[in-house]
Amino acid sequence: MVTNWENIKGIAQKDLEALSRAQSSYGDSWRRRGGVGAFMMLARKFDRIEHQSEKHSWNVFEAGEVYKGEAGLLDDIRDLRRYLLLVEDYILTNTIEIEDELSDTEEED
Repeated sequence: MVTNWENIKGIAQKDLEALSRAQSSYGDSWRRRGGVGAFMMLARKFDRIEHQSEKHSWNVFEAGEVYKGEAGLLDDIRDLRRYLLLVEDYILTNTIEIEDELSDTEEED
C-alpha cells in the first residue's frame, strides 16, 4: 500500500483548523495545570485508544471500524495527535527561549 501524502496533508490541515477553533474557545486550557497535567491529558487520550483496541486483540484498525462516530476511536486519535502538536510546539518554543537565555548569560560572562 502506497502512502497517500495528499490525504495526510489534508488531515494535518484539518488539525490546524481544529486547533485554531479550540484556541478561540478554550485558550491554553490544555496546559493550565502545567507539564504534569499536560502529560496526564495525553495519557488519558491514549488510555481511551488502548481500551478500545484491547477489546479487539490490540488491532487498532479493527477497533477503528467498530468504534465510529463522535466518541469513536478516530476521535480519540485526532484529539491525541492535536494535543501532541500543542505539546511539541510548546516544548520547541520554550526550549528556544531557554537556549537564548543561556546564550545571553554565557555572553555576559
